[in-house]
Amino acid sequence: MLQTCWGRGLFAFVVVSVAAALRVWPLQPLESGLAWLTFYLAVIGVAIYGGLSAALLAMVLACLTVAFLWPFLVARPFIASPIDLLGMGVFALTCMAVCYVIETMRRANVRATEAQKQAESAALAAARSERFMKSAIEAMPNMIGYWDKDLRFGLANNAYMEWWGKPPEDIIGTSIRDLMGERLYALNEPHIRRALAGETQRFQRTLTKADGSAGYILANYIPDIDVDGAVNGIFILASDVTELKEAQSQLELAASVFENTVEGIAVTNAQGIFLSVNPAFTAITGYTAEEAIGQTPRILRSNRHDHAFYVAMWHDILTNGRWKGDIWNRRKDGEVYLERITITMIRDSAGNPVRYVSVFSDITDLWRKDEYLKHLAFHDALTDLPNRSLLMERLNHRISMAKRTHVGLALLFLDLDRFKFINDTYGHDVGDELLREVAQRLLALVRQSDTVARLGGDEFVIKLNNPVNKDEVAHIARRIVAVINEPMELRGNTVQVGTSIGIAIYPSDGRTPVELLKHADSAMYAAKDAGKSTFRFFEPSMTVPVEEQRDGKRGDKGAQG
Repeated sequence: MLQTCWGRGLFAFVVVSVAAALRVWPLQPLESGLAWLTFYLAVIGVAIYGGLSAALLAMVLACLTVAFLWPFLVARPFIASPIDLLGMGVFALTCMAVCYVIETMRRANVRATEAQKQAESAALAAARSERFMKSAIEAMPNMIGYWDKDLRFGLANNAYMEWWGKPPEDIIGTSIRDLMGERLYALNEPHIRRALAGETQRFQRTLTKADGSAGYILANYIPDIDVDGAVNGIFILASDVTELKEAQSQLELAASVFENTVEGIAVTNAQGIFLSVNPAFTAITGYTAEEAIGQTPRILRSNRHDHAFYVAMWHDILTNGRWKGDIWNRRKDGEVYLERITITMIRDSAGNPVRYVSVFSDITDLWRKDEYLKHLAFHDALTDLPNRSLLMERLNHRISMAKRTHVGLALLFLDLDRFKFINDTYGHDVGDELLREVAQRLLALVRQSDTVARLGGDEFVIKLNNPVNKDEVAHIARRIVAVINEPMELRGNTVQVGTSIGIAIYPSDGRTPVELLKHADSAMYAAKDAGKSTFRFFEPSMTVPVEEQRDGKRGDKGAQG
């Protein structure tokens, strides 16, 4: 601002100096009536180009020049009489008036120029705004339109035209009834009438697109109400929600599957806290959704699996994103059950786990049936004792252990005396009951680590683990003979049987299960030959083929019958 003031002052000084110079030299002969001519021109010029303040300064400088400096410049004085002073006063007043007029005109011109610029700027801004709004409306994915009160199109954006498959000239100015057709217009007419009455309408509609496919729209009819309350038309904002509808259908289907599937489903967050469970989860575990949500799967833990099991499970989940297997869990009432479960990790876009989804089913009954079938495969159906297959498996295992630890093993082969007579006399029901009773008595005589097996018919085998010596084995054999000889009350009948026992010792009497069983069988026949209800240890002299011995046994039983 200071530089501007100095600039204007300098401009006024230069112009006045030039005017004085002209008056002193080339215009000096002018008459006194034109003496102020150059200074008038100087002040007016300064007023035009420098403004009011510079013009007033020029006027003052002109007066000072002719009053004080003029006598030093020329011999003839400028102010020589009172009339000349009056001329100076007229000069000053005239200059001020002229300067004021010029300044007023200049400011009016500036204001007019600024007003014009503002008008042009506003017009440009309005044009830009209009272009922007039009571009925005055209770029909108939603359908935007406008109907006047006569229900003719005044506006339709690209999305609107694409939906109907028509160019602008076929839509703008068209009646809505002609565009929609009678059927669709009849459906929408109630909403149109309410909108024309000033009520905003919002509704969904299923329409057929230009390509023939079905589409779903969410429509809004918004009345265009002026300041007087009159409705001039209707703004239309419609959204194509076909994809949303399809997504909603998929979600509803997923929710239906979630709610109605027979498999239990549980969703946890990344920290393992239940977020959602389905009704099957409640049916299997006993925990309601309210009881489970906010808890962790630890409420189901049965403690049948060690820490290493869960470490391996989570390693698979974090490595492969999924784990499938069987887990023993516990219901709310405390019952332990077996579930077959698949745990899947859900990741976010960055690959971080955000959800875990568990889908499981209760396979306890299936497991029990499977275990029962396995049990039947290795146990006698009548007595529930191990059969020949399980006996041979345990013998193999025990012999392998005995080779490493140098422990002993005794095998006792039992055959019941007088069983065929009782079976034929009292019937098979009594015979079966007798065999079950014998099995229970034998189990009561041995340790839990020993094995009592039934080979079939009335033949039993006992595997004694690590007996101290033959005397201990003989003591057990005598107890067996004594207990089996005790009378039995079976279905109202008192019966009595005996038993003959053959004994083979590992490794002296055999190093394989087959050898031990064969030699114990041979020793059993030696016990029968010795008078029955006794026992014998195997000796190498007992070389009578087993089949011949069995033929003799069958003959002996036949004689008893």
